[in-house]
Amino acid sequence: MNETQLTDDIANRQEKEKVLQVYDGVSKILTLCYFVMFYLKSMNSPSTQYVTPRRLGIYEPIHQMSTWVENFKSNGNPNTSAPIIVEVDTRLDNQSEDTSHGSQGPFCKYEQEASKPFDKIQRRLAQNREAARKSRLRKKAYVQQLETSRLKLVQLEQELDRARQQGLYVGSGVEGVHMGFSGTVNSVVIEDSAWFTAFEMEYGHWLEEQSRQICELRNALQAHIGDVELRILVDAGMSHYFELFRMKTTAAKADVFYVMSGMWKTPAERFFFWIGGFRPSELLKVLVPQLEPLTEQQLIDVCNLRQSCQQAEDALSQGMDKLQQTLAETVAAGQLAEVGYNPRTGTAMDKLEALVSFVSQADHLRQETLQQMSRILTTRQAARGLLALGEYFLRLRALSSLWANRPREPT
Repeated sequence: MNETQLTDDIANRQEKEKVLQVYDGVSKILTLCYFVMFYLKSMNSPSTQYVTPRRLGIYEPIHQMSTWVENFKSNGNPNTSAPIIVEVDTRLDNQSEDTSHGSQGPFCKYEQEASKPFDKIQRRLAQNREAARKSRLRKKAYVQQLETSRLKLVQLEQELDRARQQGLYVGSGVEGVHMGFSGTVNSVVIEDSAWFTAFEMEYGHWLEEQSRQICELRNALQAHIGDVELRILVDAGMSHYFELFRMKTTAAKADVFYVMSGMWKTPAERFFFWIGGFRPSELLKVLVPQLEPLTEQQLIDVCNLRQSCQQAEDALSQGMDKLQQTLAETVAAGQLAEVGYNPRTGTAMDKLEALVSFVSQADHLRQETLQQMSRILTTRQAARGLLALGEYFLRLRALSSLWANRPREPT
């Protein structure tokens, strides 16, 4: 071996050692980068498993020595190691992506599992709040019902006390005239007073229901609900007035004078009283301005209805005048006994019983007027009409309360 070859061998060995040193340094740097990346991944996902450098494509220098030497011999250039390094980097990136994707699934699953108890707690808290709210509403309604019952009981006791006082007064007066009738009259007065109290309580319930329906109609018209739902409220309001007419018919059969006197009404309502109730034609004059605008056909129908009501009212009023005249003549002729009932009083009693028929006919006219107005008007107009009618009677009752509580000058 000459000196030149020996020099070349030494140079080649030095270059190989330099290449091996470079590769060793690169391998250490890549390994360090891997461990740093693996540590950061493990901080985010506890399910990440350890992967050996061999699985990531990082090969140890001892096993790859021959490859590097062969590549170096074939090319004779130390820069040929770049593809191997790039390949290692690519494998490391791919393996890192696989590791991150593998850890993302369990992490998302863990988040979902952790969120389930929180959602369940929120639903349970919402259910508890709703149950507490309903419980408070039931308690409030129960307290209001107890208060209403207490007031009605106090009113009933007062009525019974007045009935006892009236019974004792009437009984003592009758005893001065005829001792035999004192007990009978006393018991009749007490029974009548109890009946009056029962009717007034029933009428009080009717007024409460009317106030509730007025609120429903007002809210429905302000909310602009559909005609189908509005028709249900209109039919309920009409049926409520028909129930009042039924109550009055039953009451008139028990005591027609009580119904016709209007003692179960307020003073302002009694001022407009006509045969136990409102006059239909006068009420139409009040309601029609609240229903405008009306079509031409509606105006014609309302005008015809008003004329028909006036004619029926005139006929009933003439019949009442005739009945009063006949009864006055019967009383003036002395056909009524002072006390008790005998055959001579039959004619006068028949005339008084005719009053029940007048009250029934007057209520029938009122009912027919409401039904005809419901047919003439649209559903929304009928709802406005019922609302105006209810508010009209509410204002009359409020006027009576103001009049009763007005300041009075000392006498």
